[in-house]
Amino acid sequence: MDKTIINTKNAPGAIGPYSQGVKVGNFIYTSGQLPINPKTGELVNDDIKNATKMSLENVKAILEKAGSSLDKVVKTLVLLKDINDFAAMNEVYGEYFTGDYPARSCFQVGKLPKDALVEIEVVAIAE
Repeated sequence: MDKTIINTKNAPGAIGPYSQGVKVGNFIYTSGQLPINPKTGELVNDDIKNATKMSLENVKAILEKAGSSLDKVVKTLVLLKDINDFAAMNEVYGEYFTGDYPARSCFQVGKLPKDALVEIEVVAIAE
């Protein structure tokens, strides 16, 4: 099975030895997306709702570059700096995923890169 690397300027560039996304067979795997604005390089960390939106916009951009979309997502992983932000994160998350929801895991973690409030990764079906 071939592996295709996904790279777009519409999401933050990798800052280490990893790819924004990888397509293998009929699936796309994204790296965890911090809430970094790809146009400015600035971390969106003013509140969890804005941070969640930015992370999901970055995921969306990677999927679109690969020819897929958020409605093809089958699994998400959400990492939170503070689990008390779950309800607010979930409100924004629900604006991006409607209808047939993907499976999801959500955890509070000790610390995220750049001290971000959230990081989100997905697995999606390639179209």
